[in-house]
Amino acid sequence: MKHQLYTPGDRGLKDLGWLKSNFTFSFSSYANPTRMGFGLLKVFNDDFVQPKNGFGLHAHTNMEIISVMLDGSMNHIDSMGYKEVVTKDWVQIMSAGSGVRHEEHNVGDNDVNFLQIWIEPKLQNIAPRYQKRFFPEAKRKNKLTTVVSNEEGQAHCWINQNAKLSLGFFDAGQTLDYSLNPVNKGVYIFVMSGALTVGGISLPERHAVGVWDASSITLNVERESRFIIIEAPINH
Repeated sequence: MKHQLYTPGDRGLKDLGWLKSNFTFSFSSYANPTRMGFGLLKVFNDDFVQPKNGFGLHAHTNMEIISVMLDGSMNHIDSMGYKEVVTKDWVQIMSAGSGVRHEEHNVGDNDVNFLQIWIEPKLQNIAPRYQKRFFPEAKRKNKLTTVVSNEEGQAHCWINQNAKLSLGFFDAGQTLDYSLNPVNKGVYIFVMSGALTVGGISLPERHAVGVWDASSITLNVERESRFIIIEAPINH
């Protein structure tokens, strides 16, 4: 097993007052040649947005864009005609494809915290599409839940890439064995709260690890934990 550890101190920071962004990989004003992504996972931002603020209308092309809502209420308006509000435990995706414009704002009374995740697509210039799904914590306790996949289905969102995203919400003392797709895959694991040990590597809150050249890994839950596992094609 090979791995790379990502600590909170490694992340790029952007503080606009109303927006506090933590960049794992090079993004916006943060440029780090040693942090250009983990395989086809190109963006992993841990964002905090104050009430009545947000991102104005802007465009995307040829990127799989995933938002995982951790707290607060955020709207979504796009050029495909969707007008949605998502809250904690919602996951939404945009396959930007040939081009889409969208905006999103904190429409609640408390800070929004969400994970912004970008994965390079498998096919270029497809018709853009949007989807959202709700994954309440009460139904996910002590079982790993697939929230995004390359396979279509009613139980999760699907994207234009051979990738999979899973959410975990586990009690202390639980052990989880995770098998990787054997073809050119790695996993990126980020701990939102609590603490894990992954293949013997300690991951406190807001720490992450990228793992490759492994057929499986074992996650030991040291404290009640919330975490995300992102499996995507990787070349190392």
